[in-house]
Amino acid sequence: MGLEYARQLAAKGFNLLLVSNREEELLTAKEELSGLWPIEVVTRYQDLAALDAADTLHTWCTEELGIIPDVLVNNAGMFFFKELCATDLNLVQTMVNLHVNTITRSCILFGEDMKKRGSGYILIMASMAARIPAPGITIYSATKAYLKSFGRSLSYELKPHGVGVTTVCPAAIATPLYRLKPSLMNLGLKTGVIHSPRWLVRKALRALFRKRRVISPSFENFLVPFLYRLLPGPLIAYLWKKIK
Repeated sequence: MGLEYARQLAAKGFNLLLVSNREEELLTAKEELSGLWPIEVVTRYQDLAALDAADTLHTWCTEELGIIPDVLVNNAGMFFFKELCATDLNLVQTMVNLHVNTITRSCILFGEDMKKRGSGYILIMASMAARIPAPGITIYSATKAYLKSFGRSLSYELKPHGVGVTTVCPAAIATPLYRLKPSLMNLGLKTGVIHSPRWLVRKALRALFRKRRVISPSFENFLVPFLYRLLPGPLIAYLWKKIK
């Protein structure tokens, strides 16, 4: 997903600063993007789940590079599906750090710079799961619900200063995040239950540059949460007992 954001922003003429904890993929992306478009691509290998990740990144951008981004895309994320137990505390903390702490601090730090300048765009990737508090995705859905609320509220604070904040809540997207078998992924794409990253990013960037607050593209965004709310609690508990 992050690579697709980079591609579509590069096609619009934006210079890029890519941040990831996947060093080899960063270098590959830099070669691809700088080879296809006449833009500058800067990469930074960094663990965005570290507690000081946002502050370190902000200092590096503003003090070492002298950059205040025109567009901030908060796309880094992780996913796991399982019942929580004490042995998962480190994994849980990593997700909370990545989805909540780093994105919150990044939006505030870079948002303050944009606010002073009087222009800018901030994109936050949430999820349809923000509306589905289901077992197995307990932490994922909770952090995405936080992002949806945070992004919407922040948009009201920053828009009067020329800064747009757009929160994107997609349904299923064809990325490695969910670790689906290729056959299931292809079936989902063919039936329209799963959408391509290109499709989503195109809609997300269109909404971002129009300074829309929240978008939930695709019919599944309305159907799935509605159907889930109709399920009685005992049935959810029974189904989870069978699945886990």
